[in-house]
Amino acid sequence: MPSIEIYSTRTCPYCVRAKQLLDRKGAEYVVYDVTGDQDARDKMTERAGGSHTVPQIFINDVHYGGCDDLYALEEDGKLDVILGG
Repeated sequence: MPSIEIYSTRTCPYCVRAKQLLDRKGAEYVVYDVTGDQDARDKMTERAGGSHTVPQIFINDVHYGGCDDLYALEEDGKLDVILGG
């Protein structure tokens, strides 16, 4: 199983969509809620190369971007390969 981390907020619909896709894939992930936590958001932004929107998704410590990027990987048939499936 790959290590999946998602930086998210409580009210972000894109975060929900990204997690729903991963749930459909049977993937387990850790969610870092950055709602109102500037230190956590700063860490996310640093890890994501300056990206400050949520979600920010990391798989095996590789930054894959946000929700649209995750769905693009799925459409291209690459997400299953990244997830090891």
